[in-house]
Amino acid sequence: MMIRIFPFIFVLLWSSAFITTKPIIDYSNPFAALAFRFALVALGFFLFSIYSKQKILVSKRNCFESFFSGVLFHGFYLGGVFYSISIGMPTAIAALIVTLQPVLTNALSGPILNEKVSPKQWVGVLLGFTGAGLVLGFDLGSKIPTAGLVATIIALLAITFSTLWQKKLSNNLPLSVSNMNQALGGVVFHIVIIILFAEPYIDFSTTFLIAMSHQIFLVSFGAFTILMLLIKRNSASKTVSIFFLIPPTSALMAWIFLNESLSNLDLLGFLIATFVVYVATRD
Repeated sequence: MMIRIFPFIFVLLWSSAFITTKPIIDYSNPFAALAFRFALVALGFFLFSIYSKQKILVSKRNCFESFFSGVLFHGFYLGGVFYSISIGMPTAIAALIVTLQPVLTNALSGPILNEKVSPKQWVGVLLGFTGAGLVLGFDLGSKIPTAGLVATIIALLAITFSTLWQKKLSNNLPLSVSNMNQALGGVVFHIVIIILFAEPYIDFSTTFLIAMSHQIFLVSFGAFTILMLLIKRNSASKTVSIFFLIPPTSALMAWIFLNESLSNLDLLGFLIATFVVYVATRD
């Protein structure tokens, strides 16, 4: 019974991450915040692994596979999302773009994972981007920063390939150990970005600490662990089908908590993209 409600718990927790991202980047450099977050996440999973008597160094190959997955997921994906929002990308639109992941995953899971993908799912790729285009195709210059759009597309590709990579690899590491290695991948990625491109700063205000605590405990420990569990139990295409619920959930949360407005065109784009992702990924 609990497993059945995991997808819905995941959607609520994952959608809320887009809402607490803005308070975090208001008080920090996005890459410094992510390095700090995943250092604590890695420590948490390490301590839990020790407490539960899991073997940390089981296989160098498996550890590297998990580490690389973390570079894609916690590095390129979250780094792209955080950076795009930090330079003015509306939260709900960032959520919409990266949630086109299901149609891309369905399109690629056939040739990469040998999972059966129907012609309907291929059509869904085109229609999904058409729906997103209704939101993105107008007022690109003022409402959506170009650099933010590029960063969000990179994030979309990263989360897609991370999901496929996670499903493809024969990783038999305990979940807590795998999550620890992925968090370490995120830490290393963001430290490299800071050294090369960014000036790290964090204002440990009450708002920052509350938002960061939410992302560490509810998103990294909660939602991400549920996602990894679902990927292990189901096909990649079936797992990511739940992502179609994230755009409207994120948009509603952004409207409630961040006072972000949505135009009629935005709402139409959200509805089309959500419907298309659902049709493209249903059995």
